[in-house]
Amino acid sequence: MFLKAFFTNSSGILTSRILGFFRDLLTATILGSSIYSDMFFVAFKLPNLFRRVFGEGAFNQAFLPEFFNTRLRGGFALKIGLIFCSFLICLSLLVWIFSTPLTKLLAFGFSDELITLTAPLVAINFWYLLLIFIVTLFGAMLQYKRNFTAWAYSPALLNLAMIFALLLARNSESYQAILILSYAVLCGGIAQILLHCFPMYRLGFFKLLYIGLKELKRDSTLQTLSLKSQRNKQDSIRKSVQDFFKQFFPAMLGSSTAQLASFIDTLLASFLVSGSISYLYYANRIFQLPLAIFAIATSTALFPLVAKYIKESKESLALKELTRSFWLLSILLSLCVLGGILLQNEIIWLLFERGKFTRTDTLICAKVFSAYLVGLLPFGLTRIFSLWLYSHSKQALAAKISAFSLGIGTFCSFLLMQHFGAMGLALGGSISGFFVFFLTLHFFGWNRFLKILWNPKWIVILSFLLAIESLALLSFKNYIFCL
Repeated sequence: MFLKAFFTNSSGILTSRILGFFRDLLTATILGSSIYSDMFFVAFKLPNLFRRVFGEGAFNQAFLPEFFNTRLRGGFALKIGLIFCSFLICLSLLVWIFSTPLTKLLAFGFSDELITLTAPLVAINFWYLLLIFIVTLFGAMLQYKRNFTAWAYSPALLNLAMIFALLLARNSESYQAILILSYAVLCGGIAQILLHCFPMYRLGFFKLLYIGLKELKRDSTLQTLSLKSQRNKQDSIRKSVQDFFKQFFPAMLGSSTAQLASFIDTLLASFLVSGSISYLYYANRIFQLPLAIFAIATSTALFPLVAKYIKESKESLALKELTRSFWLLSILLSLCVLGGILLQNEIIWLLFERGKFTRTDTLICAKVFSAYLVGLLPFGLTRIFSLWLYSHSKQALAAKISAFSLGIGTFCSFLLMQHFGAMGLALGGSISGFFVFFLTLHFFGWNRFLKILWNPKWIVILSFLLAIESLALLSFKNYIFCL
């Protein structure tokens, strides 16, 4: 069951990333590196940022444990949905009304004319946040039943909608093209919701939400006994919602540290030689691929199981699932690290060395890529051990660990960039990965971790696979690629 969920999530992420690559390629081909592409990226920046901060993890981290714990799941889910939808509708209306001053903040260097043109795009794109929240809520409910297909493949629909819009607008005037692209973002969000509707209906969640409506509804015509029962239900739902928000805000802060780290790296890179920001961007894009396909897919598949077993006080079963996931992820990520470091130059050459991207750029970007890879294993493994904290409603502790590690990483990046440039920034990020990993293990429990780690069979298998990979890749580099 776990492996099926893992492959579903990883294949969905891979499909989305491949389509995302084609989307970026089409965007570059049709819009180029122009002011119009800048206008669209500015407009898409806020909804994309918020989606990453609370949509990709923070909401699930707080929602799923409480959804397992509460008795009145329909009322709880419906009330959470109504609170968020009401807030996001109001926020989107404010963005629509004050789109011009908001655009000035997002694109401070734009002229007044460009801001006037970009403001409508900002207002259109911001509505995507409401749509993606509904997708996130439906996806979290489906994960309760360990149904991951719609959630895994729905991001691909956004990319497909944007690809179709770009093809449709390829002969249009540039501003008209980005206007079509902005509406395509909303169409992609609607398509993502529709993809979730069938499994939601099939698994009875729409019926559960309807029951939740009755649980929330006040009826003064009921008899005294029924009124008391209704009030008890509403009090129970209210407490569950309060417990959710106690965990959600720390989880959101914890999820935002990755975006903040990227922002800080970009800021520090601006003080280095020209091209440093691009080296970080290109190298990080490749680094994120195995992290998403393997680590994020594993943690997404594992979280409902761990949360369920913790809720049912079956700690031994939760540890068994963690052990299996740990060794699966350790093998996959270790192979990626070794392969990436041995083929660092070849990977960058294959993907980027053309046009104005020279051999010198390849060699520098490859070093940055290898520095990022140093942190792949700790960053990936942290995602599964942090599930233990989330399942015990310790999102605030996880957020503190992330914030402390961010501070350490920023300090290391500042020191290392003096001697190693962009590579030093990537290495500083990897060092922060080790800090967050060891701190998470400290609160997970070293005794538990050592029991998971001490597995002679898997240690031998991992060592054997790494040895085989080393021989194969070194032979490839020395006898095949050099020809």
